[in-house]
Amino acid sequence: MRLLVVEDERDLNEIITKALIINGYVVDSCFDGQEAYEYLSLGEYDGAILDIMLPKLNGFDVLERIRNKGIQTPILFLTARDSKKDIIHGLDSGADDYISKPFDFDELLARIRVMLRKKVENRENIYRCGELVVNCNDYTVFRKDKSISLSAKEFQLLLYLVRNKGIVLTREQIENNLWHFDSENSSNVIDVYIRYLRKKIDDGYEKKMIHTVRGVGYQLKAE
Repeated sequence: MRLLVVEDERDLNEIITKALIINGYVVDSCFDGQEAYEYLSLGEYDGAILDIMLPKLNGFDVLERIRNKGIQTPILFLTARDSKKDIIHGLDSGADDYISKPFDFDELLARIRVMLRKKVENRENIYRCGELVVNCNDYTVFRKDKSISLSAKEFQLLLYLVRNKGIVLTREQIENNLWHFDSENSSNVIDVYIRYLRKKIDDGYEKKMIHTVRGVGYQLKAE
């Protein structure tokens, strides 16, 4: 899943970003409110961790602007502003959660997991497509009763496909959701990972689940 970290303290930004990547998230980061607004307007994010006291635009203004544009990306405020008034204002403005600094990182991870489950309306955190089961709680994948071992990137790609099952995803959409904005990965890399997944998901089965839509991209479907 893809997250945006918005924090103007660069050391803290780097710490949060690296820790989230270690925990399996794809992460972009920026350092002021104007950048945050642009990232959230142009990219597809599963959630954002947003400070309030930011240069150029504060976090409240960023939230107000994206909500006015109809962007419903879940927002978790992570800020030193810990007054009851600020917390109420943040939540009433459309934030999904609010954590005050200093914070416990395990709690932050737990809050992010809850926020993402609410977004996809999947409280189990388990995704199914026909006989394929992708479990985000323990990072396991099964097709029927067969356990399938995937690398971290393969798991992220399969998760993106299964969360959008039945939808044709372009290479650009896949690239934007699985790699950072500044990545130089090409669509050829995506094709390589699709081949890896096909070998593990479809080989040995009569019914194939990963389909190529010529000239467009890829689609995961049960039939």
